[in-house]
Amino acid sequence: MKHLVFTAILFISTISFAQETTNTTAGIFDFESEVIDYGKIKHKTDGNRVFTFKNIGNTPIIISNVKGSCGCTVATKPSEPIMPGKTGKIGVKYDTNRVGGFSKTITITSNASESKKVVRIKGIVLKSEEASNNSAVSVTK
Repeated sequence: MKHLVFTAILFISTISFAQETTNTTAGIFDFESEVIDYGKIKHKTDGNRVFTFKNIGNTPIIISNVKGSCGCTVATKPSEPIMPGKTGKIGVKYDTNRVGGFSKTITITSNASESKKVVRIKGIVLKSEEASNNSAVSVTK
């Protein structure tokens, strides 16, 4: 019985060590910010923003897919691998024809240590009359 328990512990330890070794050699996302806050923006204004990240891992990051949580959020991925130590950008466009508050996610699928990474956008699109009456409208890029 003791031999069986020892073998099981050894097996689990070996699997854990192998997974840790694999993860430490993968590319690693280091985002400047994982949330883009549009703030209060005018109806039908520019909804384009950019998530910037650095690969602080040891191998290139290859992004296979980026997907917004709904059709109002369109994301674009880099076409080339992001080499270790280099910076990459993920574009996102929110449909500012929709009035009101929003909070949307973008899911990034890649070969990085975190194979599925979720970042977020949020903000408030003001009605046209609210925007003209509100002198404190801010646009954050």
